[in-house]
Amino acid sequence: MNFRFTLFFLFLCFSTITFSQVSEVNPPEYIKTIIFKSNTDESQLPILKLGEPLRLEFDVLNGDEADFYYVIEFYNFDWTQNTTLLKSEYLHGFDNVRIIDYENSFNTYQIYSHYRLRIPNKQTRLKLTGNYMIHIYNDYEELMFSRKFMIYENIANVGVAIKRSRNVKYVKQKQSVDFKASSPTIRFRDPKQTINTIVIQNNNLNTAITNLKPLYTIGTELIYNYVTESSFWAGNEFLYFENKDVRGANIGVQFIDLKDIYHSYLFADIIRANRPYTYNPDINGNFVVTALDADNVDIEADYTVIHFSLQHPELLNSKQIHLYGNFNNYTIDEATKMTFNPRLNNYQTTLTLKQGFYNYKYVIVDKNGNIDEGAISGNFWQTENNYKVLVYYRDFGARYDKIIGFGEGTSVNIYN
Repeated sequence: MNFRFTLFFLFLCFSTITFSQVSEVNPPEYIKTIIFKSNTDESQLPILKLGEPLRLEFDVLNGDEADFYYVIEFYNFDWTQNTTLLKSEYLHGFDNVRIIDYENSFNTYQIYSHYRLRIPNKQTRLKLTGNYMIHIYNDYEELMFSRKFMIYENIANVGVAIKRSRNVKYVKQKQSVDFKASSPTIRFRDPKQTINTIVIQNNNLNTAITNLKPLYTIGTELIYNYVTESSFWAGNEFLYFENKDVRGANIGVQFIDLKDIYHSYLFADIIRANRPYTYNPDINGNFVVTALDADNVDIEADYTVIHFSLQHPELLNSKQIHLYGNFNNYTIDEATKMTFNPRLNNYQTTLTLKQGFYNYKYVIVDKNGNIDEGAISGNFWQTENNYKVLVYYRDFGARYDKIIGFGEGTSVNIYN
């Protein structure tokens, strides 16, 4: 057992002892554009069928061509460490393997190395359904970042319907997720003990609703039709920009400038919470790397500095405004924090992003870290959102939580 794995094992043991949920670790500033998904879904939260390929890609901007290693661990439904299974029970082969597939950027102002990992591969194949997390280490035994993913089997049928909130107070601002689950092969015994669920809006685990229990049973179907427990703030359509051509203005880009690398200045955004809802198709917070006249966007798409600005009066009471989206896994940190410019009476910040099409929104964060997604964008029941439902099953005496069903719905066809 090498030093890297020993450190990781000790960390997991401590986490298990305290029964704490494991959180994802975000990368350092020089690791960017983490693409983590299946081959069949563009969302950055991989929810895969057992045996379906998993794809991880990222860029390293320090020019060192460093070595990176991946470690995969298995978790319970609530993202606490599963201590009952040996690694050989959920993983065929071995992990803690160096990522050998990488290329250096070509014809770009920003030098970077692009790394790729596919699972299953010759060394690693996953055997069970459930919650997983992949951890990426550098050659100095340091954890660079980690990402969660889920693997399921279609043992249960999951039907999902999106409705307006049943609570009259929030009927114009919230959306409710109704769903039901049944299985032709599993007889659910005491489903309030053996079944767990998670409902995810726009691939954002930070706002997911977990541990809903069936309200009642009709025949073999478990019914989840809650009044408030399964409702989400509807939000608003994401803002977006595209800079596939770094030398010319694109969608949302007002003008550009070339310094050490290209700078793209976006049109100033406004507060939308006090305005009527306007349908504006988005990709639900995701991003897509794209570049004009590039044969291979992985290594030919350049990095540019994106200048964001929001017309908003200065906030008091230690509240902050942050950029929010899947471009950084919905992370709130110093990089997404906006600064008030008293001369222009607006908030500003910059992010260095790879060329592409990006969704984003502005959120308010209080001193306790609570996020208000609708304070600036508003909440409108008409908003198109994507919802995913996962059903977990652990029978009496079982040693892990299986994911036996997956359902998906959209509020495009929302109804009362």
